[in-house]
Amino acid sequence: MSQGKISLIFGLIAGTIGLCAQSTSDSIQNTVVAEVGGQKLTLGQLEQNMASRLFQARQQYYIAESAALEQWIDEELLAKEAQGQNITVDQLLERTIHVVDPTDDQMRVYFEGLNTDQPFEAVRDKVLQHIRELRTAKIRAAYVKSLREQAGVRIMFAAPTVEFAASAPVLGPENARIRLIEFGDYQCPYCQQAHPVVKKLLETYGSKMSFSFRDFPLPMHPEAPKASEAVRCAGVQGKFWEFHNAVFADKKLAVTDLKDEARKLALDTAAFDKCLDTGAQTAAVAKNTAEAQRLQVTGTPTFFINGHLFSGALTYDEMSKAIDNELRVASTPEVTKASIR
Repeated sequence: MSQGKISLIFGLIAGTIGLCAQSTSDSIQNTVVAEVGGQKLTLGQLEQNMASRLFQARQQYYIAESAALEQWIDEELLAKEAQGQNITVDQLLERTIHVVDPTDDQMRVYFEGLNTDQPFEAVRDKVLQHIRELRTAKIRAAYVKSLREQAGVRIMFAAPTVEFAASAPVLGPENARIRLIEFGDYQCPYCQQAHPVVKKLLETYGSKMSFSFRDFPLPMHPEAPKASEAVRCAGVQGKFWEFHNAVFADKKLAVTDLKDEARKLALDTAAFDKCLDTGAQTAAVAKNTAEAQRLQVTGTPTFFINGHLFSGALTYDEMSKAIDNELRVASTPEVTKASIR
C-alpha cells in the first residue's frame, strides 16, 4: 500500500470529522444545560467558564481516544496489507510472525524471578505460553511499525489544551513557537532531575522556545514554599533565573542557605532578607499553586507544551520529540486545521 493511499485515507477521515464538527458546533455550543433565575446557561458557557475543571477529564478521554486511534490505524494497515496479498489478516500474521520457543534453561531463569511456591515442572507450560505471547507481541509490533513507516502514517489528532491565568517569569521570546511551562517544586527530586533536561532544550531550540516555571510546592516538601518565595524575591532584583538555577544546582533550601545564595549572587541582601522574612512573595506563589490545583495537577514536575499536558520527569528525547511534533504541526497548515477540536 502506498504512502499516498494511507495519507488520503486518514486525511479523508480527519476532513470528514472536521466538516461534521463545523456544521454542528454552533448548535451544540448553544444547547441550554440549565436555567438559573430565568437565565439560560449553555454548554458553550459551561465549557468556557469551567474549562480548568474539565481539562483533566478531557485529557483522560483524549488518552483513551488516542489509544483507540492507534489500534484502528494498526488494524487498517494489516487489513490493507492482507488484501494486497489476497489473504486474511490471520494468514498474514501467521506468515509473518515466527516465534522461537525458549530453552528449558531460559525458562528456568525466568521461573526464578517468579513469586511462587510451585515447582518448575508445575508451571512450565504457563511460563512457555507467557514467553510465546511476549515474543509474538514484540514481533507483531515490529511488523506493524514497518508498515507504518512504509505508509507514512501521520497522526492529526491534537490533545486538549489549556490557557493559563496566573503570571510567572518567562525565559525566552514571549512569541516563541514553543511555550514550555513547568509546574515544579524546588525540593522535588524529579524536578531536580528534569532541570538539566529543560536547560538542554533551551540551548537546542533557542529563540523557537520560551520557558516558564510555575510554583507548585507539594505538602510533603516543607522547604519548598520558602524556596519558591526566595526565587521570586531574587526576581524582584532581576535575578529570578540565576537564583532558580542556583537552587536546583545546590539543593540547599534552608532559609539560611537561601540567604547565603543571595549573597553569592550579589543581591541587595537587606532587601532580599526582608522580602523572604515578611512573606512578600507568598501570595504570588499561592496564585501559581491555586492554578495548578484548578487544573487538577497532582504531582511535579508537570509540563505543558503549547498547552498540551505531559506529566513526570520526561527524558530529553521524550521532550524533544514532543516539541518537534509541535513545530511540525505549527508549520503544516492541513495538520493544524485537522487538529482543532
